[in-house]
Amino acid sequence: MSIKNMLGASVSMLAVLAVTAPAFAQADLEALYAAAKTEGQLTVIALPHSWCNYGGVIEAFKAKYPDITVNELNPDAGSADELEAVRANIGNTGPQAPDVLDVGLAFGPQAKEEGLLQAYKVSTWDDIPADAKDADGFWYGDYYGVLAFGINKDIITGENPASWADLQKDEFANSVALAGDPRTANNAILSVYAAGLSTGADAAGGAQAGLEYFKALNDKGNFVPVDAEAAAIAQGTTPIAINWDYNLLAARDNLNGNPPIEVVVPADGVVAGVYVQAISAHAPHPNAAKLWMEYLYSDEGQNGWLAGYCHPIRFNAMSEAGTLPAELMAKLPAADNYAKAVFPTIEEQNANKTTITTGWDTTVGASVQ
Repeated sequence: MSIKNMLGASVSMLAVLAVTAPAFAQADLEALYAAAKTEGQLTVIALPHSWCNYGGVIEAFKAKYPDITVNELNPDAGSADELEAVRANIGNTGPQAPDVLDVGLAFGPQAKEEGLLQAYKVSTWDDIPADAKDADGFWYGDYYGVLAFGINKDIITGENPASWADLQKDEFANSVALAGDPRTANNAILSVYAAGLSTGADAAGGAQAGLEYFKALNDKGNFVPVDAEAAAIAQGTTPIAINWDYNLLAARDNLNGNPPIEVVVPADGVVAGVYVQAISAHAPHPNAAKLWMEYLYSDEGQNGWLAGYCHPIRFNAMSEAGTLPAELMAKLPAADNYAKAVFPTIEEQNANKTTITTGWDTTVGASVQ
C-alpha cells in the first residue's frame, strides 16, 4: 500500500541476524539479544528526546534490554550531519561512531549509494509500505507527520496565521523561524518546499518557489534566522516556529502553558514527511543495532511514536490487528488536518534537496544559527 493510501486509511479512522525476514520467533529475538549483550552498547545520533517521543522510546528500550548501554551523540544534529558522522568514523570503533541513523527520506538513497549503510530487514518488514522502504533493506520508513506552525501566544496575541501567505503579514515581523538549517536539516528543507507549493508551484518548481518565498520573508523582516527549537519558542526569540506537528505538539505539552503554544496546520502547502531508519555499514555494534530496529518496528516501539503524536509506519497493519491503543489515538490532531497532505516522492525530495541546499545562500542569504 502506498504512503498516500496509508494516510487515507488513517484519516478515515480519525486519519536474527539475517538480512531477510522470515517469521521471527522469540528464540530468534533472544539469540539476537545475547549477541547484542556481548557488544554491550548501542550508539545513536540525532535523537532529541522531545522528537516523536524519542525520550520515552529510548527509556523503554533500555528497560527491556538492560544489558545494552545507549550512547547518545549530538541530539540536535540534522540528517546531513548524521551521514557525515558515519563518513568521519569509518574504521573507528569508539563511542563517536554511530551504529544507527534516523534521517529524512531523501537521505536514505544517498547513504545507500555512498555505501554508508548495511542491509537488515526487520521481522515486521511486510507491514512497511513498499514506497517507504528500500527493497534490499538498506533503509526503511518508521514514522511521519506534517509541517505546521507552533505559535507562542504570549507574543502573538492576535489572530494566528492560517496559511503560508499569512506569514508575510506586517504583524508577524521578526517572528517566523525554521526548526533547523535548510542547508542540512530535512525538516527545514521540506519547510521551504512546502512554502513553495503554497504559492501554486508544482512539484518540480516547489523548491525554487520556496527559496523565493523565504527571500521575500527575509527581505520583509519577518524571518528570524534562529533554529526554532522549543527553548527559542518559549523565550519568544522565534514566536512562530515551522516544524513537524509532532514536535510542536510535544513542545506545547512540555511547556504546559508557560507560555501557551498553539499548533496550526496551514490551509495550504501541507507537506508530510517520512523519516527512515538505517544501520551504518561501519557500525561497531551491529547486533545491538539490529536489536534496536526490531524494537522500533515492534508494536511496542511503533506505539511509542504514537504517544509522541507521530503516525507510525505500520499504522494500517496495527489498526487492522487492533493494536493501536484508543487513548493514544484520541490524542492525535483531528483527521481533517491531514486531508490535504502531500507526500513528496523520493525523486522529488532528492531534486528539492539539491535545489534548496545549494540555492539557500545565494537566494535567501540568511544563515540559520
